[in-house]
Amino acid sequence: MPVRSHLACVLLFTAPLANAAVSLTTPRVERTDTPGYVDVARPRFSWIVRSDTDGTVQTGYRIVVTHRGTTVWDSGDVVGARPFDIEYAGPPLAPGERYEWRADVHTSDGDASVASRFDTALDEAGWHGARWIGKGDDTLPAPLLRKTFRVDGDVARATLYIAAGGYADMTIDGKPVSDAVLGPGFTDYGKRVEVVANDVILAPGEHTLGAELGRGFYGLTNPNVWHWERAPWHGRPRMRALLRIRHADGRIENIVSDTSWRVADGPTRSDDLYGGEAFDARLAAPRTWSPATALPAPAGKLVAQTEQPIRVVDTVAATAVTEPVPGTYVFAFPRVMAGWASFDVTGPTGTTIVARYGEKLLPDGTVDARDEHHYFKRGFQTDRLTLDGGRVRWHPRFSYKGFRYVQVQGWPGGKPAASAVAAQVVHTDVAVTGRFDSDNPLLNWIHRAAVDTMLNNLHGIPTDTPMYEKNGWTGDGMLGAEMFLRNFDADRLLAKWLRDIADARNAQGAPLLIAPNPGWGDVRAPTWHSAYVFIPWWLWMYAGDRRPIEEHVQGIARYVAMEDARSPGGIADTELGDWVSPETDPGGENAPEDKRVAATAYLYGMERATAAMLRLVDDASGAATFDARAEKVRAAFNERFLDRAAARYRGEGDRGYRQAHNLLALDFGLVPEDLEARVAAGVAADAKARGDHLDTGALATKPILPVLTATGHADEAWAIATQTTFPSWGFWRANGATSLWEHWKLASRSRGHYFLGTIDDWLYGDVAGLRPLAPGWRRFEVRPTLTAFLDRASAAVMTPYGEASVAWRKVAGKVEADIVVPVGTEAVVALPGLPEKVLGSGRHTLTAP
Repeated sequence: MPVRSHLACVLLFTAPLANAAVSLTTPRVERTDTPGYVDVARPRFSWIVRSDTDGTVQTGYRIVVTHRGTTVWDSGDVVGARPFDIEYAGPPLAPGERYEWRADVHTSDGDASVASRFDTALDEAGWHGARWIGKGDDTLPAPLLRKTFRVDGDVARATLYIAAGGYADMTIDGKPVSDAVLGPGFTDYGKRVEVVANDVILAPGEHTLGAELGRGFYGLTNPNVWHWERAPWHGRPRMRALLRIRHADGRIENIVSDTSWRVADGPTRSDDLYGGEAFDARLAAPRTWSPATALPAPAGKLVAQTEQPIRVVDTVAATAVTEPVPGTYVFAFPRVMAGWASFDVTGPTGTTIVARYGEKLLPDGTVDARDEHHYFKRGFQTDRLTLDGGRVRWHPRFSYKGFRYVQVQGWPGGKPAASAVAAQVVHTDVAVTGRFDSDNPLLNWIHRAAVDTMLNNLHGIPTDTPMYEKNGWTGDGMLGAEMFLRNFDADRLLAKWLRDIADARNAQGAPLLIAPNPGWGDVRAPTWHSAYVFIPWWLWMYAGDRRPIEEHVQGIARYVAMEDARSPGGIADTELGDWVSPETDPGGENAPEDKRVAATAYLYGMERATAAMLRLVDDASGAATFDARAEKVRAAFNERFLDRAAARYRGEGDRGYRQAHNLLALDFGLVPEDLEARVAAGVAADAKARGDHLDTGALATKPILPVLTATGHADEAWAIATQTTFPSWGFWRANGATSLWEHWKLASRSRGHYFLGTIDDWLYGDVAGLRPLAPGWRRFEVRPTLTAFLDRASAAVMTPYGEASVAWRKVAGKVEADIVVPVGTEAVVALPGLPEKVLGSGRHTLTAP
């Protein structure tokens, strides 16, 4: 029987050698536990050192890599304090093989060891002629594929490799090969096609290897505004498979995808990521099978799926079932989520149940499942289930929805029980590695809603709404990247998405608006395109991952130079400015202000970031060029937009004072030093005059609270953060929200957007007071700045060195703080009333008056 991939054949060894106080955990290769398809020439090794002794430091290590008991590489004793991203430096690794590795680590508190394994990717010869196969026509039913084979003798190890255009649900003897869904991962299939590998258990005897293929974004047929149905790589679903069986006696047997496989139309009569699915239980066992058809390979090269799989991570029971219209039943769930409904129903054969999903209800109590923008020509968020006369348990497999409510019609036998329909939460299975808590219920609600909303928008890429768009909008991902990296083990996903952005650049090197991309969204928008520039730097700062910078810095430099060149006199422009400020249409539009201010601020920020990355890769000349360009842009920005007498920034066509202009100028360091205090005071005064309300859209909401706090206006930041009337996060909560919305207004189209929830950055960085100062959190700051307004707050983040945390509280008029500093890092601590103090690794408690 198959074994779930993330549990299969995992052999981890951790042991102290000399001192029980020190141990090693979390052995990883390429930032992944026991990866099954490593396709880089120099894999990176990582571990985490834990010690009971304060001040412990790693002093060195020795890594030994073996293959079938033979040493392949021995690093020898190396002096070094870094426990992550240590590159393999031995001879070339053979493709399609398993390697074991062990690290013996030396610390000031003793020695310890850790051991694990990794598998290398196949080369073309290693696929042994496996073909891309599917069915011969492009009709809507999802194809079923199967291959029967026999196993003679004991099996030492069996591995199934899968690549797909679209999705491939694989089974052996009818049982899932893994618990992953909606996979392999989504890419620009003309550039890259992801491969997944799963170990399976096979007993002697006859077996059937099966697949059901879904369309995903590869073969989407529902005409839509982004034209996914006519992407350059569009085609019918297809897969390439290899089952490699290693027998106990040394024999190797390969079962490959080819025209000897059989194919039939399955019970999934149609599947569409946006529209939903139609399933006919009467057709679950096809009677007619034909030879599979060999299909052309997608043009993209085969690469490892490095992001975590998408999985069903939770099942949620309905809280109520109502009947707003006779025969129409609405299942309500406790919160907005992404995923699908699972159905348990018995009824007469031929009965068809129609289920519509939505995030909110219409006034009559039915589900709002409207496609208000008419994006989709052939249905939206609707499943159809046809019964076979017996009990049917079913859930969709190739589409996910954003929803809190499921409306069903055609249900047999009257009103269903609440248990008849459950909600399954489906998203990329990233670990939640960050924590925030306080004694303020609203702040805690904001954080929880932010975490849930971000998870609802992780499906191999960061998306912008699980209900309406499901696209990797670059601006959304850029705004949320720091939140993702604080809260989740998201660095692999973001690094993968950066490649999607790079794949989606136009001929001049500029990113498009969404990635992956079907050939849509080639507009000028440096505010959005900045994802390509800033996310590599944040991966370096938060995750300590330097490779994305090394991989993309030349492309980044080309794009930013082009953006500078098309900005006459240093003034940039953009189609997308401070999107969805409070006075805009809830369907989405720019703030009523001069977009050139935001565009130019972002150009300056990108030039500074590009210079920093070029310095990191030892290109001093290139860095100096971008620093010089940035200075010219800064001068032009202040010449064009700064009113020195009023200490405020203005643009042409602005509707009154614009918080965004002044916040972005402060955040990017564009304000002359002698005016910083007055410009910041202007923002605070404007918010105060609005009744302690922000007036910002997606771009400027991110910096408003950190900037106000950093410039001496923590009281106004607190007032804005805890506001409960429009526009505010508390206004959403007061109106029943369980997630973050696309717009401040109640008429917000989507209830599943994270880009106005960047207050979460402030909760970690200022309320709890935890932020990185050096790449990978090697040096970090503990500086809570809202102690006047709260009695306690805490936060923790998982760094490459281990978990860093702070928990502060007021006790008898004093502030006490418990601080955990991982081995290999140091913390700069500044509590109110105490001078800065530098702490080494360990657990510390400080008290301040």
